[in-house]
Amino acid sequence: MNRSNLYALPEDEGRRIDLYISERCSELTRSAVQRLCADGAVLADGHPISKSYRLRGTENISLTIPEPIPAGLAAQDIPLNIEYEDSAIIVVNKPRGMVVHPAPGNPDGTLVNALLYHCGAELMGIGGVGRPGIVHRLDKLTSGLLVVAKTAAAHASLSRQIAERGVLRLYEAVVHGTPKEDEGVISAPIGRHPTDRKKMSVQKNGREAVTHYTLIARYRGFSHLSLRLETGRTHQIRVHTAYIGHPVAGDEVYGPQKGVSLGGQCLHARTVGFLHPLTGEPVEFTSGLPEYFASFLKKLT
Repeated sequence: MNRSNLYALPEDEGRRIDLYISERCSELTRSAVQRLCADGAVLADGHPISKSYRLRGTENISLTIPEPIPAGLAAQDIPLNIEYEDSAIIVVNKPRGMVVHPAPGNPDGTLVNALLYHCGAELMGIGGVGRPGIVHRLDKLTSGLLVVAKTAAAHASLSRQIAERGVLRLYEAVVHGTPKEDEGVISAPIGRHPTDRKKMSVQKNGREAVTHYTLIARYRGFSHLSLRLETGRTHQIRVHTAYIGHPVAGDEVYGPQKGVSLGGQCLHARTVGFLHPLTGEPVEFTSGLPEYFASFLKKLT
């Protein structure tokens, strides 16, 4: 167990305890503090308090933080293409076909299983669990760069940057047809498909979703696009490009029934940029186009 003590000041009077602690303990998110309160691990002057407790401005706040517990996931020796790594983060170039996180139908062989093996004891425990901090995901059949947190503090920093739209995420895709404009913005809310629960679709009452696109090159029947995510909804690029009539080539879910067969959508997360959680300095990583993508472009020329 780790124990910490904080001393509230008069200017803290009226503040919620979960916000107060998460701001002073960078390794704890508000939700983590709320769980500690629910477990009776946060005391004010020796008495357990709830997550909605408001400070008087004179208290001695003590926290008991449990040691990380295993995530219950197997560490597997799976090769990783690592673009960058330090004590706080790891940037991985995920191949097409790899699932990010275990789920029904994909219990192992995932990026998380590989990271558990690669990082081992370096994973400092996120939300009380010794596991990598996944802050954004890629579909199984989408390739490209992912940044993963190795510590709770890094996870909180990256999650906050994503929520505030401060993380640069650039993709490249080959789509059917050619958009009317060489560049544009697709702003259309996305929600769960009303009849097919495995799909997403543009929905009037869905969550805000914004994608910026720029034309890179035109080909007969296809176009090569650069796309920037302003938001990060499930299947966002695939849904948005299909919505404007230009689905991603090879997409068997949102594309035409008789589309090209590529073994998955021609979509690659090429660039990711953010403020480094330790230094606060901007960092940016870019990967080359994978073989399947480059090969398809070559066939189009």
